[in-house]
Amino acid sequence: MRRRYKKRSFKPQKPRYRVNEYIRIPVVFVIDENGKQLGEMSNTEALKIAREHELDLVEVAPNAKPPVCKITNYGKFQYSQSKQDRLSKAKQKKTGTKGIRLGMRTDSHDLSFKKKQAEKFLSKGHKVKVELRLRGREKAHQDLARKNLREFIENIDIPYKMEDNIKRFPGGFNVIISPE
Repeated sequence: MRRRYKKRSFKPQKPRYRVNEYIRIPVVFVIDENGKQLGEMSNTEALKIAREHELDLVEVAPNAKPPVCKITNYGKFQYSQSKQDRLSKAKQKKTGTKGIRLGMRTDSHDLSFKKKQAEKFLSKGHKVKVELRLRGREKAHQDLARKNLREFIENIDIPYKMEDNIKRFPGGFNVIISPE
């Protein structure tokens, strides 16, 4: 019987910092543990200074000319970097697209309820995709469907902007609106 292997998902790796002897560039720009700039010096000289302070030489900006290295405790440096990454990830605004479906024969009470839902989504900062589904012989009355969808959108009280005009798709019409 054959053994099945799981496909491994690719995760982008965090940047790996070169430390101490792994820094092979001959001339580097050095910053000490207090943030004071020591200037350009040879790699061996910078490593010697780091050893005197019982710290590590960490390459923080490898693409700079010359590369920037910092004299610091590598473990603490990694911890502070992971903490910064978590904070920046938490501050990212996550906006999703919420959907509302209407029909040609949707009653006025249901329309008012869906209007409140759309306003709630917009006030929370989400985009709203409003779909008007057409079934059977309703597809013959596309002008009425556009009119109904336009009236529903115009009744929304919260300020919004339409991403595009009303679009036709096989099952009816849709439009995406987003908060201003």
